[in-house]
Amino acid sequence: MQIVTENLTKKFDDFLAVDQVNLQVPQGELLVLLGPNGAGKTTTVRMLTSLLRPTSGNAKIAGYDVVTHAAQVRSMVGVLTEHHGLYGRMNAKEYLTFFGELYGLSKQESQKRFVPLLEKFGLITQINKRLGEYSKGMRQKLSLVRALINDPPVLLLDEPTSAMDPESSRMVRNAISTLKQNDRTIILCTHNLNEADELADQVAIIQNGKIILNDYLETVKSTLLGFPVFEATFAENTSSFSFDFLPGVKVINQTATQITFEVENPAVSNPKLIQHLSQDYHLISFQQKARKLETAYLEAVNHHGGELNEKLL
Repeated sequence: MQIVTENLTKKFDDFLAVDQVNLQVPQGELLVLLGPNGAGKTTTVRMLTSLLRPTSGNAKIAGYDVVTHAAQVRSMVGVLTEHHGLYGRMNAKEYLTFFGELYGLSKQESQKRFVPLLEKFGLITQINKRLGEYSKGMRQKLSLVRALINDPPVLLLDEPTSAMDPESSRMVRNAISTLKQNDRTIILCTHNLNEADELADQVAIIQNGKIILNDYLETVKSTLLGFPVFEATFAENTSSFSFDFLPGVKVINQTATQITFEVENPAVSNPKLIQHLSQDYHLISFQQKARKLETAYLEAVNHHGGELNEKLL
């Protein structure tokens, strides 16, 4: 596991900000950490970067403890926080060269790394512009370049696409997806649930400092929203269709030319279901209906307690 936390806890005087958080993220996977403002997301990230000492519990990055091996942890982690810490009097070239030197890179090696990244994010023409003149979206992209300059195996990204226009947001999401495919391990904090739905392998929902749900994306959806739903569309009227022979398959809606099914185990049942539907009717399409993470997230945070716990048993 590249990222592991065990009962990770942080108190500020009497305020319990993070309460016994347990996470495991394997190499090459992306965990989306969701929760309302003040839930403990940023505090968790700060502990994982060795910037904040846990009150109790522990966390490891690539096997290194965030307290006892803080220097090794910082060398292996690229961080994007909501507060950029950009130096407004510097231009992008000076700024990125400076951070490259902090990671032990020569000016030539730094440039070799950051120029392609600036090109990728559409900032290369602004390389000599003072950072104080950058827009908020440009600053966000530059901060992501800074997080990648040391080629880290682990990335901790806090709201990476906030304040960006749609084109820039898409550019950054594509870059994150590519990083994951290249075996980077990523924790992403975001309020953009469509973004989370697109990028997540795992989802962890934190509320009042506690993880109330943590699992793989499709498992979270199944747990909170029921089994996957599929819609069959036909060329002719199927109102006389009756279906009751496959276990684990249930008709939940039927119109003249469409039938909607809830399927407990699609990998097993769908081939038989499609074969049966095609025998007597002209089947035009058979596709899964999208189930949004937003719906599952709201279900979790609004029913945290008895109802949610019953679903998780």
